[in-house]
Amino acid sequence: MTGAIRWDADGLDMVVRPYERADRSRVRHICVETGYLGAPVGWLWRDAASFADMFSGYYTDVEPASAFVVELDGVVSGYLLGALDARRAWNPAVVAGRHILRRGIAVRAGTAGVVWRTILDGVADVVTRRVDPGVLAATDPEFPAHLHIDLLPAARGRGAGRRLMDAWFARLRQAGVPGCHLDTFAENTSGIAFFESVGFVRAGPPTLVAGFRRRAAPRLHTQRMTRRVPTGESRE
Repeated sequence: MTGAIRWDADGLDMVVRPYERADRSRVRHICVETGYLGAPVGWLWRDAASFADMFSGYYTDVEPASAFVVELDGVVSGYLLGALDARRAWNPAVVAGRHILRRGIAVRAGTAGVVWRTILDGVADVVTRRVDPGVLAATDPEFPAHLHIDLLPAARGRGAGRRLMDAWFARLRQAGVPGCHLDTFAENTSGIAFFESVGFVRAGPPTLVAGFRRRAAPRLHTQRMTRRVPTGESRE
């Protein structure tokens, strides 16, 4: 994709276009505002800078050519951030480790609880064999690319998600990438329904996520999904 896709959605001017450097702060804001099952993550993780670094920093700072944004009446209101090869993307745990050293998030209110709970959950899951760390780290060579997609509420239900996916898979076709995967919370039923509607399928059973919780305390799970890159130029 080299240009922009523009359409009218109930009188609102909508545009999907390639990411630009000037979009960075807005992308980071959206990352935090949609970071918990599509809702703000602040109640669980209050340090916005470290959260945005973990989940958007690589894509905006290292691989911006694989990122796209959606504008609603001229305001960036969503994005798709991708990596052609997921092995090159930053591991959020490594980024968190840097913030532990530089920003002290392991002892700061609003982040310390999640940091230590993540460590304890991870150790307990491996010891009890509830989670195989090798499975979590594995990337299927048939689906090397991966993506994150997030929309603010005002941009949802207006065709933006599908158009972002169109732009992303056009990018993968041009790069000769055979397939893509993503990881989403298994409890995010509306998100999974959307991904299935655009051709993704579930790859394996849900896996426990270390650290993250629902408000009522039960643990969350991650669901891996995959899709092959469609051939041809037809719209998906």
